[in-house]
Amino acid sequence: MSKTSPIIYLDHAAATPLSPVAKQAMEPFWAQDFFNPSSPYLPAKRVREAYEDAKNRLAHLIGAKGNDLVITAGATESINLAFTAASNCLILATEHDSVRAVASRIEHQEIAVNQYGLIDLEDFRAKLTPEVDFISIAMVNNELGAIQPFSQISEIIRQERQRRLGAGEPNPLFFHSDASQAFNLIDLNVSRLGVDLLTLNSAKVYGPKAVGALFIKSNVKLSPIQFGGGQERGLRAGTENVPGLIGFAAAAAEAKAHLKSNRQHYVELVDILKNQLQTAQIEPVFLGHPKHQLANFCPVSFPGLDAERLIFMLEEQGVCLSTGAACSASKGQKSHVLAAIGLSDTEIAGSLRITLGLTNDQVQIERAGALIAAAVNQERQRLSEPATKVQAPKAQADKQQSIKNQDPKTHGVNIQSTKKVAAA
Repeated sequence: MSKTSPIIYLDHAAATPLSPVAKQAMEPFWAQDFFNPSSPYLPAKRVREAYEDAKNRLAHLIGAKGNDLVITAGATESINLAFTAASNCLILATEHDSVRAVASRIEHQEIAVNQYGLIDLEDFRAKLTPEVDFISIAMVNNELGAIQPFSQISEIIRQERQRRLGAGEPNPLFFHSDASQAFNLIDLNVSRLGVDLLTLNSAKVYGPKAVGALFIKSNVKLSPIQFGGGQERGLRAGTENVPGLIGFAAAAAEAKAHLKSNRQHYVELVDILKNQLQTAQIEPVFLGHPKHQLANFCPVSFPGLDAERLIFMLEEQGVCLSTGAACSASKGQKSHVLAAIGLSDTEIAGSLRITLGLTNDQVQIERAGALIAAAVNQERQRLSEPATKVQAPKAQADKQQSIKNQDPKTHGVNIQSTKKVAAA
């Protein structure tokens, strides 16, 4: 890939660029209004006011109050903090590794999903036993873009709470959701969703990285996971990230203001992309349910191909995409998400996660689709070549090695062969 040629970035589920609006909002707090918001003098108090105002604005976007939020260093920290309320939990089989890792430290079970990555409600009901005190279900899956049916999920939880109350069972039941992928394209309201805890991530909504938030309902009691000056109601010690929160609030407000137009734009671009991919010589398998999928997601499998080879080939052409979650892909791990929806190893190996964003336009998507289809065709042709052609380089290397083993004094007789005969 040329250092000067523009890239076509198709991995917005991994990270989004900082929006100009967020950047402009942050700039005064890097060098001019740099004061510690906990300090007692007037300039610092003004910074405190700006911080609290940003928190209130962010909370308002999800139908909450500023006091309901704890600002963190990202979604992973928010999730770990939320799980301090858990001792026996249920999670989806397709949850992000940050949820799976913290759940593995306590009693937990995984709820099955169907072939589209949507929750199996009957399995959920069966596993929601009286011992369970915590449920964590991502609103939108980070590899498939599957949007979970929250109205049905929250109703099942409501019914279980009513049953426990009637039976005099004291065990609480808290509902957490990781809304990292959802916040950019779905209008969130904590009351409508029925959640007790909600994780938000600035890096997925065109805000600054390393900033997140956790909505905490008033009846939920959490324990801090780091200690110090007692900031964020004693739940998240450390000097507040003022520019980070201000950028997050600005980016989130901008996203909410353009939800409908952005969704429609992505629907049109994804249709163009799918049409291009269907010109490939291997029929693409589009993953997820199109009616229950975030608008900018286009996960696809080309069975029989190696997606990692495709990624390297496409990067040379200036197209950047991934095989799945960035944290798992970098470790070379097989996607547990794709395994959970029943894909074979061959289908998983040939899977690409394509996620569109504000950096893309129709010209880019048409070009990217054509380049992906061409790369697929090239790989198919390589794999379909006769074995003799594929093995030709190896045969040539063997011939060169044989020449090296010959002794000029023996007029071309292979010394290795002579030694074997003598030994026999």
